[in-house]
Amino acid sequence: MADTPPTGHRLAGTGDAGAFLSRLVRLDPAALVRLRPAGPDRIELWGRVPWGVLVGRAVAARSGSPDGGLGGSGRDGGPGRDGGPGGGGGPDWDGGPDVTVGAADLLARLEAGAAELPPRRDADWRWPLPPPAARTVEELPVAELRRVAAAAQEALRDAAAHGVRGRAVGQRALRDALLDHVPIVVTPDLPGAEPVRVPQRLVQAVARMGFLGADDPGADGPRSGADGPRSGGVRPRSGGDGSWSAADQRVLVRVAGRWTGLLAPYGSAWLAAGGPLAIRPRPRTGDATN
Repeated sequence: MADTPPTGHRLAGTGDAGAFLSRLVRLDPAALVRLRPAGPDRIELWGRVPWGVLVGRAVAARSGSPDGGLGGSGRDGGPGRDGGPGGGGGPDWDGGPDVTVGAADLLARLEAGAAELPPRRDADWRWPLPPPAARTVEELPVAELRRVAAAAQEALRDAAAHGVRGRAVGQRALRDALLDHVPIVVTPDLPGAEPVRVPQRLVQAVARMGFLGADDPGADGPRSGADGPRSGGVRPRSGGDGSWSAADQRVLVRVAGRWTGLLAPYGSAWLAAGGPLAIRPRPRTGDATN
């Protein structure tokens, strides 16, 4: 595809976007980040952690052009203006294009104070996004999510050191078994509704991306400026005066079709039923297929 020249990223400051990008790059130095306009003063950042979970956070944006000022159309294999399969357009979607770049490259631009986007990598983004419309099926205390995440990490360390039932197990096998474990099962109130299973993949995503905030609710978390709790594409801080509230210490379990998500104070994590999926180009007519 022929990429259009990159333009400004419109990210307002480095604090919140930098926190998201630095965590993402720490987990995967080669990670991509997808920027989607979310109204005149917000941009959604989406990434994918190595264990197949999509993570997102909405951050403040400088005023820009009506199309979001990100440049390009997202055609020919890149994510389009409709957000790609499963992405849809939410009530705040302004119809502008989205752009995919290297997370480490964008972080470097922010740290250098540069306003330009790094080279575009739209065609490298292969994953559908969850639809914008979702329903909440449960609210969990942030402290409970921290406990579940910490217990899993402790179990992994113990198994790596002492084996399982006296037998040595490979680190990869241990990690996969840990991530596939389902520590939280929610039974919705709706008659006939299926239980909602929340695997460790989602719990570890919100924990390791820093979306749960600081252990002390009175201390500063990943926030560093205008954005506060619920800035991760979820909802704004409950207190109209910018104060902390009880809502800032809850994690929402949400479902949207085949997707299950955790919406934490500083961001969200989503996983589709059946495991991580990827969008792959359809073979051309006459191409050999296996």
